[in-house]
Amino acid sequence: MQRRRILVWILVGVMLSIPLAWRLPKYQSTAQLMPPDNNSGAGLAALALPTLSKSPGLAGLAGMAGDMFGLKSTGALFTKVLQSQNVDDRIIKRFNLRKRWGSPYQEAAREKLLSRTTIEEDKKSGVISISFKDRDPKLAQGVVTAYIDELNNVLKEVSTSSATKEREFLEQRLKEEQQALDDAQQKFSQFASKNMALDIPEQTRVTVEAASRLQGELIANRAQLQALEQTYTPENYRVKSLQAHVNELEKELNRLNNGRSSQIAPDPSNPYPSVKNLPVLGVQWSDLYRNTKIHETVYELLTQQLEMARIQEVKDIPVAKQLDPPLESERKTPSPVIIVGIAIILSMLLACAGILLRDRWEMLNVNDPRRMLLSKVYSGIRESLTSMWPGRGSRSKDRERSYRP
Repeated sequence: MQRRRILVWILVGVMLSIPLAWRLPKYQSTAQLMPPDNNSGAGLAALALPTLSKSPGLAGLAGMAGDMFGLKSTGALFTKVLQSQNVDDRIIKRFNLRKRWGSPYQEAAREKLLSRTTIEEDKKSGVISISFKDRDPKLAQGVVTAYIDELNNVLKEVSTSSATKEREFLEQRLKEEQQALDDAQQKFSQFASKNMALDIPEQTRVTVEAASRLQGELIANRAQLQALEQTYTPENYRVKSLQAHVNELEKELNRLNNGRSSQIAPDPSNPYPSVKNLPVLGVQWSDLYRNTKIHETVYELLTQQLEMARIQEVKDIPVAKQLDPPLESERKTPSPVIIVGIAIILSMLLACAGILLRDRWEMLNVNDPRRMLLSKVYSGIRESLTSMWPGRGSRSKDRERSYRP
């Protein structure tokens, strides 16, 4: 009889464990992250305080970041970011977990996500482990991958390192310098086009040399003309020809020295500035040219510094490096066989305990106060159950008689 009861208990345990063995086991995906550089992480934590305190879901990280000044490792910062509400909400939204799990509220979805997630940091090696369990192996792998992606995204968002501030300043300064350079080049080109002042130093040298040659030719031709006038009359062909040449030289020399007359239209044959105007134009040309070159030099230097600041900014942001990437699990944990085996063992233990308790009960005298007290309690419970479920009253009467004194 007792063996039969034990067998019944075992069968009941097996029947109850089968649906449990089907629903309880989950696939687990795990990833391990390399310990980050403490130097870059400390700079991030120290400078991220204002941003963390203003970011929704990350306000709790501000106090933790303050402890980063030599008290904790960057791994602690990574762990806190992974456990933050901000990251949880992003993952829930990415995989639509509220609909998948049937969670009516965001908070319920967060609690379920946290119950299936394990984030730990090894104190000795600094390696961070991220694990997630779910009945869908692809979802388990995807969630772990999402944790790593969102960790890097949050670190980039809250990073306010010195290199970031320098990069922002250089970008603004470069924008201003670009505008100043454009204005300087525009003014210089307009001045050069209006006055034909392409290269004042070179133009001055060439113009002075040309005027000197003309002056020399003019002196020589005047001397020759005076000699001819002493021999020939003014109506002589040679005198007239030489006089015309002298007049042309004087006219050309006057054009070089004094420039074009303002009372007549500009002469296309002589668009260049005169020797008389070159000193004045040279001062303006030099100022505009120097100003343009200064802005060009500053622009080139700022461009180089901006590239260096961008490179340094990337170095200053700690990035989660994967030691072991998350893989799609092929084995359930715990095993269904283990669940059924545990259920059989528990059923046997409960059956044996029930038999021992029943034997102990039957050994008690019907007038024993303990038996009488337990019988009254049992009867009260049965009456309450009968009032709640009237159909069970007739079936429980026979059982009550066996416990009455």
